[in-house]
Amino acid sequence: MLKGIPPLLTPELLKILMEMGHDEALVLVDANFTAMSIAAGKPVIRLPGTSMLQVVQAVTTLLPLAADVTHPVGFMGVSDQPVGYRSAMQREVIEVITPELLPHQSAESIERYAFYERARAAYAIVITGELQPFGNFILRKGVIGENLRP
Repeated sequence: MLKGIPPLLTPELLKILMEMGHDEALVLVDANFTAMSIAAGKPVIRLPGTSMLQVVQAVTTLLPLAADVTHPVGFMGVSDQPVGYRSAMQREVIEVITPELLPHQSAESIERYAFYERARAAYAIVITGELQPFGNFILRKGVIGENLRP
C-alpha cells in the first residue's frame, strides 16, 4: 500500500494511468459491457465488486482530465429514452466529477453505438462491478505541469 493512493486502484491500473498520454481515453464500464471484444488486445482491468461511482472517485484522484476539450467526460446514453435523460447512477457520477471540470466543460451523452466506436479507440478499459445497464463512461486524460513560459 502507498500513502494517498486509493486502495481500489490496483498496481495494473496504476501502471495504465501512468502510461497513458495526453488526450488518451480510459473507458470505465459496467459489468455487462462487451469489453473483451471492444478492447481487441488492449489492456482490460477488472475491478469486480466495485460501483462506477467508487471507481470514478478513485481514478479522478490521480487522473487529470483534459482541459483543452469541451467534453473530457462522456457517458453512454440510455437507449429508448428522451434526449437529455440520465439514469440515477449517471447523475451521481456526473455530480461527483463536475468539480473536476473547468467552467466551459461538461459531460457528454454518447449514443450507444458511437460509444462503442470511441471505446475501441481508447487506451484501456476498466470493467467495474456496476450492475446498472448503460453505466459506462469515458475519461480523457489531461496534463500536469506548469503553464507555458513566455
